[in-house]
Amino acid sequence: MQAIAAGQTLRLERLGAERDRCGRVVALGTAGDAQKSLQQILLEQGRARVSAQVGDKACADILLRAESAARAARRGLWADPNFAPLSAENLHGLPAARGRFALVEGKVLSVRESGATIYVNFGTHWTRDFTVTIVWRMQRAFAAAGLEPKTLAGRRIRVRGWIEQRAGPIIAADAPERIELLD
Repeated sequence: MQAIAAGQTLRLERLGAERDRCGRVVALGTAGDAQKSLQQILLEQGRARVSAQVGDKACADILLRAESAARAARRGLWADPNFAPLSAENLHGLPAARGRFALVEGKVLSVRESGATIYVNFGTHWTRDFTVTIVWRMQRAFAAAGLEPKTLAGRRIRVRGWIEQRAGPIIAADAPERIELLD
């Protein structure tokens, strides 16, 4: 990163009003007169992954495309199989990844609502299978981003976030950027 920005003025563009889970301000950094953010450059080189919270759809699309190109070319960290997306069907690997940021891919079996939570299920057994949760009040934000939760059933998706273990492995999708359609 230092080689990319050395000796140049760094401009920061804050993404949203909130802080991340560690209390940090989330922003895009651009060095000098560059057209690309430092984040986009690092993603293109395979030196980073897109975080779980980007800020807006246009920004997320740019960053996700940069990450996808690096992953397809196996550049940087994508050459290491430890960074490859996990399969939602990997019932042994997912619990082992608890507490880590990961990408998980699979086919959604069903989408159900219960109380204030939408459950995106990848298997029939909630006590062991992978699940993505969406807080019901975020439903409009997901729909506005083209990700109406109810339409995910039967689709292949990639979700990114922190794997937690409840009854089974779970990722809480609190922003539309966390979910990518694969088909």
